[in-house]
Amino acid sequence: MATPSEKLAQSLDVLKSLQDRGIVAIRTGSMTRTHRERLLKSGFIQEVMKGWYIPTRPDEPSGESTAWYASFWSFVADYLSERFGQEWCLSPEQSIAIHVGNWTVPKQLLVRTPKGGNKPTKLLHNTSIFDLRLDISAKEIEENEGLRIMSLPTALIACTPAQYTNHPVEMRAALSSISDASDILRNLLSGNHSTIAGRLAGALRNIGREQLADTIVETMKSAGYTINENDPFEERSTIHFSTREVSPYVNRLKIMWETFRKPILKDFPTPPEPITDIDTYLQKLDEIFVTDAYHSLSIEGYRVSEELIEHVRGGNWNPDSTPVDREHHNALAARGYWQAFQAVKDSVRKVLDKENAGEIAKSDHGTWYRELFGPSVVAGIIEAADLAGYRNRPVYIRKSMHTPPNWESVRELTPTFFELLENEENAQVRVVLGHFIFVYIHPYVDGNGRMGRFLMNLMLASGGYNWLVIPVERRNEYMSALEAASVHQDIKPFTHYLAELVDTTT
Repeated sequence: MATPSEKLAQSLDVLKSLQDRGIVAIRTGSMTRTHRERLLKSGFIQEVMKGWYIPTRPDEPSGESTAWYASFWSFVADYLSERFGQEWCLSPEQSIAIHVGNWTVPKQLLVRTPKGGNKPTKLLHNTSIFDLRLDISAKEIEENEGLRIMSLPTALIACTPAQYTNHPVEMRAALSSISDASDILRNLLSGNHSTIAGRLAGALRNIGREQLADTIVETMKSAGYTINENDPFEERSTIHFSTREVSPYVNRLKIMWETFRKPILKDFPTPPEPITDIDTYLQKLDEIFVTDAYHSLSIEGYRVSEELIEHVRGGNWNPDSTPVDREHHNALAARGYWQAFQAVKDSVRKVLDKENAGEIAKSDHGTWYRELFGPSVVAGIIEAADLAGYRNRPVYIRKSMHTPPNWESVRELTPTFFELLENEENAQVRVVLGHFIFVYIHPYVDGNGRMGRFLMNLMLASGGYNWLVIPVERRNEYMSALEAASVHQDIKPFTHYLAELVDTTT
């Protein structure tokens, strides 16, 4: 007779076979009741709605949202395809978000389908799907990660005017990726969309695409339409994009940077006098190390004490001397933090010697990362290849609705980020966006929070500010402020949060 462990192993084999086929939305009929109840009881699956489940981790706390946010888009793709076959697509507004790389989980996902019931379907953690009964055209739909979305020209024509004022970053990024007016004009002419043509022309002119705007207006007029051009954005764009810059991911990042500058410059403390006594500044960093390491590691969930940090700092610790358990992981993290901190200090010295802070961050951050996880490589916990560079798989942030950009786009976003950092003249902007944009991109599988705080402090040094410790006691406020910037494009809470802490260090 099989033991309980053997029975669970049998059920896990069934779950694995589904996952190997790429199935995330698990239907009741996908496995027997016995397997389903066993996996549910053991915490390996979670019910989303009656008859539908997702895989979860048994060690995830009850009520935790991470598994759901990580599964959301794959679940939606499977679920909608099961319900509607090929006769569905995301709304024009959500399609545009996907086109420009914004995978933030929405509170309510709008879907168009001729089979829709015009009613919401409740999902986990206050999310839902609303299926609108509307006809769709298969030739105007394309697939992205299993999701059926409108083509960009179709979505731009179908979206509401309010989208320009509610989501200006996304709309400018989408418009900036249009290099030719042909597809847009084809849809405008076939649909007799003279009003929309005037709005699109005004929007394109707003971002400096004068030639595209002129082409739309002149072509529509030559077809007998009267065009009243109007700009749907509330403000003029300060960035003009050339036709060579067609990546919506890169352009969206540039727009975010420029959009966030104004509130940061308004609310962040003016830089103090430049640091002249470099040795004294670096000595203060040595004095604050224990406090900084304790709080930074605690924010990431490590359980470390000041005594442990002092122990590994002194070198009286052998990574091979103790078994690999939770305490050992904590010690490895503490030792890695010490080594990375020394590398960051070297970078700080260069910046205080008047080298460009963005250039130093670009050239040195790889060294920080290797030092951060070097002890774990020595201990055999992670492979040396994991230190080779940026991530090559998806990552998800615990409890966050923000889904970091796909790993392919990291290769173009990260160089753009450092270019923006190099060219930014204001230390206040470098401080806030140096941290935020780095963790927004999430270029590494692990350690992004610690790396982001190191970047923040390098930029603080470049502006003459003191080193800043993010207190673990205010972790929830810190994470909430980052979430507001990532999900709602509101940098003010994070700016105010850091500004308040900076004021206490001066």
